Amino acid sequence: MKILVTGGAGFIGANFCEYEIQRHPEDQLICLDALTYAGNLASLANVIHEPNFTFVRGDIADRACVEDLFAREKPDMVVNFAAETHVDRSVTDPEVFLRTNIMGTQALLDACRKYGVGRFHQVGTDEVYGDLPLDRPDLFFTEETPLHASSPYSASKASADLLVLAYARTFKLPVSITRCSNNYGPYQFPEKLIPLMISRALADESLPVYGKGENVRDWLYVEDHCAAIDLVMRLGREGEVYNVGGHNERRNIDVVRTILRELGKPESLIAYVTDRPGHDRRYAIDPQKIHDELGWKPTTLFDEGIRRTVRWYLENRPWWEHILAGDYQDYYRQMYENR
Repeated sequence: MKILVTGGAGFIGANFCEYEIQRHPEDQLICLDALTYAGNLASLANVIHEPNFTFVRGDIADRACVEDLFAREKPDMVVNFAAETHVDRSVTDPEVFLRTNIMGTQALLDACRKYGVGRFHQVGTDEVYGDLPLDRPDLFFTEETPLHASSPYSASKASADLLVLAYARTFKLPVSITRCSNNYGPYQFPEKLIPLMISRALADESLPVYGKGENVRDWLYVEDHCAAIDLVMRLGREGEVYNVGGHNERRNIDVVRTILRELGKPESLIAYVTDRPGHDRRYAIDPQKIHDELGWKPTTLFDEGIRRTVRWYLENRPWWEHILAGDYQDYYRQMYENR
């Protein structure tokens, strides 16, 4: 089978490419990525020279690029990771999120219709559901939870999901969607919470924590997420949404403290900063549907996943130090210095 993976040089996409090459060597992967600030060819170092892997640089919102690629490769399946993903960036520049996350998804859907692709899989997020109250630990997001986006990022992802489902109903396009909780693991760009805290703690720099750090997230190790996507795109029912959660809820401040303990660094590095506008309080996913239908469940407990993640960043310093030497520093100053 020939699988087109869009956004494959990003965090989850790169892990997914590696997962597929290892577990399905009979398949051919074509990776399409625009190599924006968060796309990094170095994240594909373990697969880029494999005979069944091809990299193409291009933007999913560029219809001419998408059309040319589909006409040339005629993929059997498309897995769409390509997206602008960072909430803070969506607050400062919403337009690029709408272009990539909505119009880019539509360009892919139109190409899938034209070339008869057997399955379009959309990689979504639990952020489309909004948030849950901190004082109701009994509440979880299910696939039936109404969409209630809180940021331009989550609104753009919710719009993309609705567009995917509309193409399924209107055009009978075979689609599936997964909505995941917060991922962590190798190759995550250092603007995200866990790699940001690791890199700054190693440099003995302050660790910016929004508000009091009481916001709760359900953490999912990226390899578990890749396994879930692989199952859904191959065996999941067409037209269905599957929630993918880690059963690893933690307050942000507790995540930061866990990282400091793993690195042997003092909690005095923590610096509380002004909270993010519209900051969601709690995310928590009920993954019962994917467990019942496909037998998936997360296998990596948070403490083990954090140990693996910290070890990876310690052993792969050149990967993230190269990133931090670039324009990311300007972005960091913009977001945190005056808070």
